Order: sequence, then structure tokens, then C-alpha cells
Amino acid sequence: MCDFTAKTHRGQVANLRANLQTRSLAACENWFIVHGACGDPQPCAISFARPISPHTISFCLFSSAKRSTNGVRSRACRACFNSPPVKLSIKHDRHRTPCPEVVAITDVCLCEYMSHGHCGVTRIDGDHFHVLNDQSVDLLVKTALSHAQAGADMVAPSDMMDGRIGAIREALDANGFAETGIMSYAAKFASVFYGPFRDAAESPPQFGDRRSYQMDSANADEALREVGLDIDEGADIIMIKPALPYIDILWRVRERFRKPTAVYHVSGEYAMIKAAAEKGIVEERAAVLEIMTSLKRAGADIIVTYWARELAEWISA
Repeated sequence: MCDFTAKTHRGQVANLRANLQTRSLAACENWFIVHGACGDPQPCAISFARPISPHTISFCLFSSAKRSTNGVRSRACRACFNSPPVKLSIKHDRHRTPCPEVVAITDVCLCEYMSHGHCGVTRIDGDHFHVLNDQSVDLLVKTALSHAQAGADMVAPSDMMDGRIGAIREALDANGFAETGIMSYAAKFASVFYGPFRDAAESPPQFGDRRSYQMDSANADEALREVGLDIDEGADIIMIKPALPYIDILWRVRERFRKPTAVYHVSGEYAMIKAAAEKGIVEERAAVLEIMTSLKRAGADIIVTYWARELAEWISA
């Protein structure tokens, strides 16, 4: 059975106070952390994942820094490794609600902490902007290490900076986290299908786009090269993202490398089926099962999906 990995927005922790329905992702919610609030008995993220077992025994945590009153996030990005929601949530869950059968995977990226919404440190020269790869990798390493220290079982760098897998692996090993795994977004394509997530996480780029560091949708050979580099640098699992538009890449990667392979069925793909089902054009359960079966057939060992809970119920029925 393929592992269906639950996807959540913003860490849920004991001092959780409110949730917000996302506008563009039906049946999905953002969870907020209120710093300094007294203890709330909900153990949250692990409680979210536990009922999904045995079909899903892992969950992915994605966080977003709260905008200030003027709508701007910190340019310094200190929140990404000091006290981000992901770190707080994992630390709370691991200490308060031990659950060894649940695997906690944390997203490692900078876009949700940057005022400009890009996945790395930027420099603007006139009408052009540049993403500074090495400076960004330094911050990504600190972020991944903070997640491991908080108790994450696996970190998942989703930024697409060059060399970050090797740098993170070296830092984890040097600090006593040799057993902390890395799931690399190895072939992450520049795609219109990320829109609903960016809306929910309030992290669209404020200028330019991400095509300078995410992959060209027409370039399959580059995808294979990027996957090979990440494996050589120490990735334990490699991921293809999005899913259905790149199912050929998923197949080629699985056949060539024979490594544990994940695929991310992204927010736009989810939203399309939800919208079609609401209009009565397709039957949601049948459509989702057909899609997930096709991804498994194409070679996915792990599927990251917003339908994890429903899939567990449908498969168990």
C-alpha cells in the first residue's frame, strides 16, 4: 500500500486559538499559533495524523509567519529558524504526545518568512532580481537543523536551491542527527497549480516569479539530472511536484534511480477536482481513487495529498 501523507497548513499546537477556512482550498483550514497563551489540551498535529493510521503514518507540516500590521514580513527571515510554527508544533507534540508510529516531516523553505515571497535571499538590480543561492542555503541549513532539534523525523527542503541537500545532510550529521531523514523536492517544476496553496499560505512572490530556480516544465532531462544530484548529496527520498502533469517524470525517475520516490498532488490539482465535484461534473471519491491509483502505478512510493484522511476512510470501507 502506498503511504498517503497528510498535508496540513501552519502548525497546530497546544496554545492553538483559532482556525480559518481557506478561500481557495475547499475543506482545508489554516491553524494559528497564539504565542504566550495558556495551555490548551489539544495535542494537534499528531492527533490529526493518528486517526489516519494504518494507511497514513506520516504528516507534513508547513508554516507561515504572520504578517505585521502593515502586511510585511521580516526581510531578515530570522523566524524561519528561531521560533517558527513548525518548530513549536513538533517540539510540543514530541514532548506532550509521544507517538512513535507517526512520522513527522517538516517543510524547509524560506518563502513563507520572506517579505517578497521568494524561496531565498534576493538582490534587486534595476529591473532584475537575483536569488542568492549560497546565502539562502545557509538559512535553509539553520532551519532544517532547528526542525531536527525540535524532534522532526524527516526534513523536506522545497526551495530548489543548488547544493542544499548536501549542506543540510552535513549539518545534521555533525550535530548528532544522522538518523534524521531528508525528503528532497528534487524535481519541483514551475507551475500554475501551486496557486491555491500560495493563497492559503499568503506567500505568492511580490515581484517576478520562481522560474529562475524552479524547473522548466518542458525539460525532462534536467529533472533527471537534478534528482541524481540530490541522491548523490544524501537525499533519502526524492519527490516529484506537481503530480499528474509530470507523471511521466515520476515514471522515469522511479525506473532510473530505484530510490524511494514521492509525488506531491498539489493544491491546484486538488482544487480542480473539488470544483468539478461541487458542480456535479465528476464523483469525487471515484476521481480521487483513480488519480491516486495512477500515481501509484507510475511508481510513487509516497503520495502527499490533501485527501489523506478521506482516502484512509475510503480504502478501509
